[in-house]
Amino acid sequence: MRYMKSGGTGRGATGALGMLLALASGAAMANPVPWQLNMTKGVTPIAQQVYDLHMLGFWVCVGIGVVVFAAMGIAMFRFRRSRGAVAERWSHNTRLEVVWTVIPVLILIALAWPATTLLVKEVDTSNSALTIKVTGYQWKWRYDYVDYKGNAVSKVGFMSKLAFDSNKARQLDSGIDPWTVSDNGEHDYLLNVDHMLVLPTHTKIRFVITGGDVIHSWWVPELGWKIDAIPGVVNEAWATIDTAGTYRGQCAELCGQDHAFMPIVVKAVAPAQFGQWLAAQQDAANLDRAARTAQAEPAAAQPRG
Repeated sequence: MRYMKSGGTGRGATGALGMLLALASGAAMANPVPWQLNMTKGVTPIAQQVYDLHMLGFWVCVGIGVVVFAAMGIAMFRFRRSRGAVAERWSHNTRLEVVWTVIPVLILIALAWPATTLLVKEVDTSNSALTIKVTGYQWKWRYDYVDYKGNAVSKVGFMSKLAFDSNKARQLDSGIDPWTVSDNGEHDYLLNVDHMLVLPTHTKIRFVITGGDVIHSWWVPELGWKIDAIPGVVNEAWATIDTAGTYRGQCAELCGQDHAFMPIVVKAVAPAQFGQWLAAQQDAANLDRAARTAQAEPAAAQPRG
């Protein structure tokens, strides 16, 4: 980070404002949809159920609002003093108080039941076909493929950080217009990474999430949940992605000066395509390990002087 020079108040203020806007908008930019005012419906069963539960709560609140404001309107205009209304002198009505206590309790129970059921379902990672370990670092993510269809996956893992072009453009005095940063014609400034997380569709995926330094939070809106990545703690979640595509996310926990610059990109592909990709990654890892072993053996065989 550059420090403001003496007499550079204007430039320093502009840079600080830009940093604040970036930090404030980081979460909102995780899933950019023009004029979006509501939650995303997502591409997993959990995300769909979260959206449906959200809409249920929303319409319950709308109904309560209509009743409350209608009662207020009637009281304000029909029974106003200028029309000769005289205030009643009774202090309370037991029957009415019971009604407006019991009804909210019943509403809360009606909402709590599906919400609790969904929370229990969200943490049930049993019978998963793929396990991914996610580790948050300042300011990047590491992904390790642990097992797939009951078989351990060896040496398939990588760091995923902000794409080079976005990282270069975000630097102060870079002279690069952020709107020129794009991929295949799509503006992806601060949204793209150098290595995407590749996942299969129609497969139950178990995520084990932790932190390597400070607390982070792994969040992809289309998956329907976000989980804290805490050092020394392993949290779990799962997802079954119904539709192939590219889904973006963001760290959702303030974790330091570059918190806004550690995006998440998930690429969901067909299971057959994922199997081929995973096999290629394992072959590459095995070749690399064999090459390193071959280089080490001659050095180990040399006599010591």
